[in-house]
Amino acid sequence: MDDERAAHGSATPDGLDHVGRILAQWHRERPDLDVSPMGVIGRLHRLARVLDAELAPVFAAEGLRDGDFDVLAALRRSGAPYELSPGELVRTTMVTSGATSKRLDRLEAAGLVARRPDPDDARGRRVRLTDGGVATVDRLVAAHVGNEHRLLAGLDADDRAALAVLLERWGRALGDPPVT
Repeated sequence: MDDERAAHGSATPDGLDHVGRILAQWHRERPDLDVSPMGVIGRLHRLARVLDAELAPVFAAEGLRDGDFDVLAALRRSGAPYELSPGELVRTTMVTSGATSKRLDRLEAAGLVARRPDPDDARGRRVRLTDGGVATVDRLVAAHVGNEHRLLAGLDADDRAALAVLLERWGRALGDPPVT
């Protein structure tokens, strides 16, 4: 791989990817600027769009959106009895309470979750997976993880581990705290 392609992050022997071509154009037009951040950010934006499009069909096959799956998965990961407060769901899914409420309305209407009063707090509520919700999320998480393995098949285990570490470090540097 020549130095120009290496600097732009191209992995193909016969040319640059879309972002690599943009970087080469900026290098030609504005050699005074270090545009290398575009190589990372631009590729992440492009990958995010591709990943969204590749992940959504797994959830859509069950009549759900990715945010719906996020709620179901948070409840399932919490362990038996698969129940959290709406506030706990907001924190673990990292969306607003309004978005969480809309998701819960859809999931409750589909019979996948049930809301009930919190026995320890008269003003509070608890959200629990129904038996159908448990079955659905268990089926979906298996399909989702399989799909993610497919999407990462171009990277070996060492590359995936290194990428995960780098993304976590970058996220923390940008102020993305761990979910508590």
